[in-house]
Amino acid sequence: MGKKEEDEIIRIAKKMDKMAQKKNGAGALDLLKELRCVPMSLELLQSTRIGMSVNAIRKQSTDDEVTALAKSLIKSWKKLLDEPGGGDKPSDEKRKEQTPVSPSQGSPEAKEESSCSNSSSKSEPAEVSTNTLIHTFPRAPNTSDSVRVKCRELLSNALQSGDDYIAIGADCDELGAQIEECIFQEFKNTDMKYKNRVRSRISNLKDMKNPNLRRTVLCGSVTPERMAKMTAEEMASDELKEMRKNLTKEAVRDHQMATTGGTQTDLFTCGKCKGKCCTYTQVQTRSADEPMTTFVFCNECGNRWKFC
Repeated sequence: MGKKEEDEIIRIAKKMDKMAQKKNGAGALDLLKELRCVPMSLELLQSTRIGMSVNAIRKQSTDDEVTALAKSLIKSWKKLLDEPGGGDKPSDEKRKEQTPVSPSQGSPEAKEESSCSNSSSKSEPAEVSTNTLIHTFPRAPNTSDSVRVKCRELLSNALQSGDDYIAIGADCDELGAQIEECIFQEFKNTDMKYKNRVRSRISNLKDMKNPNLRRTVLCGSVTPERMAKMTAEEMASDELKEMRKNLTKEAVRDHQMATTGGTQTDLFTCGKCKGKCCTYTQVQTRSADEPMTTFVFCNECGNRWKFC
């Protein structure tokens, strides 16, 4: 990896961006083949943002060969995301096991493998298949409802809040549509409940303090159907979950102290169980010249009452 590779990728990215702006994909296939032979790293992927350029070409091109090769490149770059930490390796290995690869695909790009490096040749057969997310989940049906279209657009933008989607190669537009479709199927209309559900998905996906949620959705670990129904507690970041857990422990401890604290006595009789094993505390709830209010707790049945 060096300056030469970076300059080469930037040159190709600029050409692709111009093609996408003019909606003219002539020559895109040659650029994609040239790009396939350039050794890629995660640093180059993030600094040049070549993934966005390739994705733009893929979306606007009507050439099946261009689309297939663009998807193949994006899928190969997705693997770079897992190399440093390997956080998602288990799920990746599962997907590899579930998707057997035939020895020869007979695709146009397979014929060009001899001009590339050995590493590209080895990874190419596994990368010719189409987007894994599209295979795993059915495509969302189109809708002409303006509210639903806008919600799909907002969900797609939320999924693109970070740079993960570039390396992962996820189709954010399709994922957003699938999540919205699942929400709509639950409520059957676009009322306030539907809108609130969509808003909560958007705010949590855009949360920069909780990138793991967005990443698991993009990788397919969390399905669109699951994402559509997750509670606020389930979507929360690990930090927030830990904070809530600690607060719950404190609340339980305070409650236990409130029920067990005080002075034990047998001077009071519980109105429910008629038991005499009670605990009482006294609090000054009125003016200073008034007597204190006595709160009594029955240790046997848990009944509470106020004794003035």
